[in-house]
Amino acid sequence: MEKTLSISYKMIQKCCLILIFIFQLTNLNAQKNLKGLEEELLRLGALSGGKMGIGVIHLETDQRLYINNKERYPLASTYKVPIAVQLLKRVENGEITLNDMTDVQPKDQHPGSGILSDLLVAPGVKLSLRNQLELMMIISDNSATDICLSAAGGSKKIKRLLKKHKIRDMSIDRPTIGIIGDWLGIKLEGGANSNQAMNEKYNALSKEEIDKASEKFEKDIRDTATPQAMAELLQKIWSNTILEKENSELLIDIMSRCQTGEGRLKGLLPKDTYVAHKTGTIGATTNDVGIIRLPQNKGNVVVVAFVKDSDLTIPERERAIAHVARSVYAVSYTHLTLPTKA
Repeated sequence: MEKTLSISYKMIQKCCLILIFIFQLTNLNAQKNLKGLEEELLRLGALSGGKMGIGVIHLETDQRLYINNKERYPLASTYKVPIAVQLLKRVENGEITLNDMTDVQPKDQHPGSGILSDLLVAPGVKLSLRNQLELMMIISDNSATDICLSAAGGSKKIKRLLKKHKIRDMSIDRPTIGIIGDWLGIKLEGGANSNQAMNEKYNALSKEEIDKASEKFEKDIRDTATPQAMAELLQKIWSNTILEKENSELLIDIMSRCQTGEGRLKGLLPKDTYVAHKTGTIGATTNDVGIIRLPQNKGNVVVVAFVKDSDLTIPERERAIAHVARSVYAVSYTHLTLPTKA
């Protein structure tokens, strides 16, 4: 009996040693792959023509990598992700519902991207908060965004939510009409002809005034974040830790229907790859942030790509982001091994 127990104990010891060795070898390979990926992303970042900040988190294993993470980057329209989260948090708290109707008045028609400012020239349109949320996230409608920001309780509520969930180095401060106005160096107002009025004011500026406003905007810490902050926000959405499961899944589904930035994260990925993302563009900034689903049950990976201070065209910046996403996808799919479920 004692001899049998002794043999069993030795077998268990051997099995444990083998498992430890396999784990250490797997961990070593993972570190080697991450190092190789880091070197490749640093090389690809140079293609952006400016400074590129990158955040990568493999959601199932929590392997992560950040590039140029000590700097803050203008969020542009990617700041609509935390707005959406706070809006859905108010839904969870019973303060509002997505079926609540909103009146779109001329004062709500703000310049920039979207359809509400161009297609509707008379008051009287009613849209649900869910409609506004979808317009904000799918086509990046700025008028819908500022309506959602108000319905979410404003920027202070968003910053409190981020702080509560320990998401540091992200600041949400202004409505889109304020962000665009500060970038251009002009005061903007809502109205049925807001885009036309914006263009007229901008065309009246001198080159010196335009350059001065742009330089000031690029140094402004408002509505900026590090790649890590955005990556961790997306991780918390996916893991249902910042929102309840129903609302997390709703937001990710809406983001999977995003119609902007087809040449960014999705640009060089295999056709029909599932990507739930949000883009952002303003001045010398071009961004895309999202969750990419890997094939053959290899899990999901968050990719954040922020480009600032670029002197290249938008399509060239988009191509750099596409190369980053393809590289992350290839390394995650080819070299990552998920732990086997018992």
